Amino acid sequence: MRQQKKSVKTTRTALQKTKRAASKRSTPKAASKDEIKFIGTPMPVERTQPAMVIQWPRTLIHHHTYGLLTPFFEGLKKGILRATRCPTPGCEKGFWLPPRADCPDCHARMEWIDLPNPVIGEIFTFTRVEYPGYGIELSYPYYQIDVRIPGCCTIMKGYLIRGEAKIGMKVKAGFRTKNPTNTILDLYWEPVD
Repeated sequence: MRQQKKSVKTTRTALQKTKRAASKRSTPKAASKDEIKFIGTPMPVERTQPAMVIQWPRTLIHHHTYGLLTPFFEGLKKGILRATRCPTPGCEKGFWLPPRADCPDCHARMEWIDLPNPVIGEIFTFTRVEYPGYGIELSYPYYQIDVRIPGCCTIMKGYLIRGEAKIGMKVKAGFRTKNPTNTILDLYWEPVD
């Protein structure tokens, strides 16, 4: 654990140095047409055995659009769980969570419905996450759960905000409306007391 924290701190320090160096330099012109100069910052060597490992910090901004699924994420910020359903007669009559923009059977544009609060389901299955992957912004360990909701055509994934998960356990949807993340992490599940 200390090794991991040290590595994260070292990587952050290297990233900060790289940003400072980049902000101080202007793009140099080559002295002649044939001369190319290195304008970057040398990467620090973390270790050399059994193989060389360097620190290569990167800053990345990913612009992600929710497109036709925007109403779902807007609903989470307001404490509303929105689903979709197909308006075509003869298609599946249940609702879809996660929502779909188009019907997977007839390809018609889906219509939005707001599910009445509280949304209650039961844990279909779960995984106890001891070491999450990169980018997971939840404290751990935590339970990743699959929730079966009456009337839903699919199984909804999420996380249990407190308690210990058990198959068949009743849970209700909760929402992070204060300081929302604008991601699926704004929806959590909690035990029904």
